Amino acid sequence: MQQRRLNDFPNGESRRGFLKTSAIVAAGSVWSPALRGQSGQTIAIVADPAAAAMKQPGVAWALEQLRQAIEAKGAACAVHPTLDSAGDVDELIVAGLRGSQLVRPIFNRAGVSVSSEAESVGLARGEVRGRSTLAIAGSDPRGLTYGLLEVADHVSYAAAPAAALRAVSDDAETSANRVRSVTRYFTSDVEDKSWYYDKSFWRDYLSMLATQRFNRFSMAYGLGYNRPEDVHDAYLYFTYPFLYSVPGYNVRVPGLPDDERDQNWEMLRWISEETTSRGMDFQVALWTQAYQWINSPKANSVIKGLNPDNHGPYCRDALQKMIQECPAIKGVTIRAHSESGIPEGSYDFWIDLFEGFKRAGRPVEIDIHAKGIEHKLLDMALATGNPVKASPKYWAEHLGLPYHQTSIRELERNPTDRPPDRIETQRRFTRYGYGDYLRADRKYGILYRVWPGTQRTLLWGDPAMAAGYGRYSHFCDSDGIELSDPLSFKGRMGSGNPGGRNAYADASLRPHGGDWRKHAYSYRVWGRLLYNPEASPETWRRQLRSDFGLAAKSSEGALAHASRVLPLITVAHHPSASNNTYWPEIYTNMPIVNEERRHPYRDTLAPKLFGNVSSLDPDMFSSIEEYSEDVVSGNPNARYSPLDVARWLEADAVAAEKHLEQARATIADHRDPAFRRLDIDVVAQSEIGRFFAEKLRAGTAYGIHTRTGDTALLRRAVQHYRLAREAWKRVIDVTEGPYLADVSYGLTPHLRGHWKDRLPAIEIDLSDMERLLRAPAVKPGQGKARPMPAGLDLATLFTATPQPRPRCEHLPPASFQPGKQVALEMAMEAGHELASARLHYRHVNQAELYNVEEMEVSNGRYRSTIPARYTDSQYPLAYYFELRDEQGQAWIYPGFSSDRMNQPYYVLTRT
Repeated sequence: MQQRRLNDFPNGESRRGFLKTSAIVAAGSVWSPALRGQSGQTIAIVADPAAAAMKQPGVAWALEQLRQAIEAKGAACAVHPTLDSAGDVDELIVAGLRGSQLVRPIFNRAGVSVSSEAESVGLARGEVRGRSTLAIAGSDPRGLTYGLLEVADHVSYAAAPAAALRAVSDDAETSANRVRSVTRYFTSDVEDKSWYYDKSFWRDYLSMLATQRFNRFSMAYGLGYNRPEDVHDAYLYFTYPFLYSVPGYNVRVPGLPDDERDQNWEMLRWISEETTSRGMDFQVALWTQAYQWINSPKANSVIKGLNPDNHGPYCRDALQKMIQECPAIKGVTIRAHSESGIPEGSYDFWIDLFEGFKRAGRPVEIDIHAKGIEHKLLDMALATGNPVKASPKYWAEHLGLPYHQTSIRELERNPTDRPPDRIETQRRFTRYGYGDYLRADRKYGILYRVWPGTQRTLLWGDPAMAAGYGRYSHFCDSDGIELSDPLSFKGRMGSGNPGGRNAYADASLRPHGGDWRKHAYSYRVWGRLLYNPEASPETWRRQLRSDFGLAAKSSEGALAHASRVLPLITVAHHPSASNNTYWPEIYTNMPIVNEERRHPYRDTLAPKLFGNVSSLDPDMFSSIEEYSEDVVSGNPNARYSPLDVARWLEADAVAAEKHLEQARATIADHRDPAFRRLDIDVVAQSEIGRFFAEKLRAGTAYGIHTRTGDTALLRRAVQHYRLAREAWKRVIDVTEGPYLADVSYGLTPHLRGHWKDRLPAIEIDLSDMERLLRAPAVKPGQGKARPMPAGLDLATLFTATPQPRPRCEHLPPASFQPGKQVALEMAMEAGHELASARLHYRHVNQAELYNVEEMEVSNGRYRSTIPARYTDSQYPLAYYFELRDEQGQAWIYPGFSSDRMNQPYYVLTRT
């Protein structure tokens, strides 16, 4: 089989060493002189013949990947059943489960212990019969698969295979999260058929996912729209009839040829088998159960043969057929609230559908998207006897900071815009976080889902943030996380354009072999650090060195800092939790001055202006209006302010640009497409960070001005807004030409177009603010204007870095006993006293508000308790401290670390 060498990728592509799959070499193969490689080196792999694990599909595939990686570098390699059959070789690899006699002595001598926990892996070096040997061990077949792939990855990025094997360090790793999933959505007939039918694409894509230690892949259908209304592109939307006919029903898609329908089904079956062959679980997601499209005269497909009487039984039998005839399916994801097309309270339909799981005759996980779902429905799913997961969103429909929300917005906790008698209204607090699903006595699992909002097009890659997600995706014994593919919603809602998902106008920037290749580094960072948040940086840096040579380190820093911009602004300033409305990457301007200016942000408080926008975590972040009121009232607030966020955004922009300049100075080839893609996207995100930093400052100055009438503040607001506009112009400069003029994720203007299309609204809002400067001034204290607080230094307020906070000492309890009080104590560093200290605590239930208690002080120590009656609960406890000193500073403890990748509160679980 022909191998792709390092430089075989066309158009100067930098992807290195990707391996193709071929038939597995027989375990009894032997050396012959003809097998000696071009390098003259011979390497033997001895796979423990006594281990049944070696016959598992993932292990067998990984063995072949390792063998091919070695041969691609010019050495001869074969797999052997015994040490005796390996012969005289330059390097020996032995592989088996952790207790195998083949590998255990090497690990014992190296002092490396491989955990018995699922998916654990270990590598250890030693000697066997005088030969240099690398031992690979796993706690189970999947762990062993990861070990084999890890060594293959080392080899594929090295010059000489034997040297690469000898350089592998002794190590042992255990998975932090039980589920690490990626989902890919079919949402566009125009853009998605090309990759859906491309087996070469799938082989490479699935191999990459397995190599980066994702253990589940989900193929998703039926999320092309939020609900079955105003549908244009209905291909595969109501999925079953696009895949097969169901005996006993004359359900069809007029105009869909039978051979195309059969091809869709065969591809699903083939993808599922290819996923399983790589040691991953295969999930299918069916987000829509509706068969009629409301107000959709332009729909390209309709469904015939269904009516209210046979709809439920048809879905039941269609699901049963899918599970029975696609045996690689291990789980099915469903959306069960009204956006599925099934009205809320339609329990008869769900009874029918769940019966399909029972009739399938084998256990298949039921994964229910948690938005609006009451426990009654979860109990119905559990009654099937199948394993069940509820899958809440992680930071609404966006990518936020790694921790889970300290609190949710009032709009979700106490909605006023929906009929109160609706289930989904009563349970709106489940829309954008874990809701009330984290009871200790739950019989279902929890899997968090990261939606494709915030960042959809630009390159992402921050190891610190991915490690944070690795630490918090198993929050309160949750199962893990599912990431939406970066370009999941490209072409959604009938907005697809010919040419596939790629958003580049410049053909030289388009990655070859699939849109995912632009994001290969992102997948590597996410996958490795979701598996092990403490993974060695070498796991991602070897790819960077291959891609960028001497510019690897600075490229890593540039992309990492640039990647922090959009998640931060998403959390701190959130005009809409819907990814269909708020797209900070290609931001539609929200006015500071005039609410009558058009914008899409209905999902925010009135008046719907920039200054009134809440954080997605209002217990941690103040809005501009809240902060402005605190400043004028002389009341320091412990929450992070818009000016804090502006400083952080600017700092990340400056750091990203500094690293990028270093990378530009050291990169060998500035024409290299991989580096050009990174360069463009780092600049774009850095300037987006500057834009939001200056707009937050402009909004804050304007908010204080409206309270005081101070013209100097209005003048400052205009200055900051002009700087924001200039930053946005620089985003346009760097993206116009490389990117398409219509980057489309929907048909509405705020979901498509280019960065340049957003500039006119910025200009109009700035003009509204400049016009106020020409109006008669209102003096402080005149009319509704209030005087500025005495001693307030505006220059310091907007430019100074806050003074370092004194250090605190607090040791959180390991756990709590239900029905017993929890005593909490903290102290300040010597020489610092507080004016006040408050304890905020609540159950880990987002339907609830925090309780706030004043802490008592004695001998410099601050104490409070969480009452016994409150701990008598099935929920874990969350708490943090609000501190104020005599100098007027107020802050939250523990709060954020300097990189904001930590959890800013404490969590206690039940004993």
